[in-house]
Amino acid sequence: MSVDKTANSSDRLNWFKSTYSGGAGGECLEVATCLHTVHVRDTKDTDRPGLAVGSDAWTAFVGFAAEELG
Repeated sequence: MSVDKTANSSDRLNWFKSTYSGGAGGECLEVATCLHTVHVRDTKDTDRPGLAVGSDAWTAFVGFAAEELG
């Protein structure tokens, strides 16, 4: 995992808001995918550095989260 400190590379990504983010605010995040990396950032503070994780780590995280929520 790394911190994405480069605003320029972040601006070139195609960001998607989480379908679990509600309209009331507070829990909103966005993700952008690349070939081997998934980027995550706070929807309300896009100037703040986000996280970049490997796609394998992201897949493992999503699988674990789905089990916990299911």
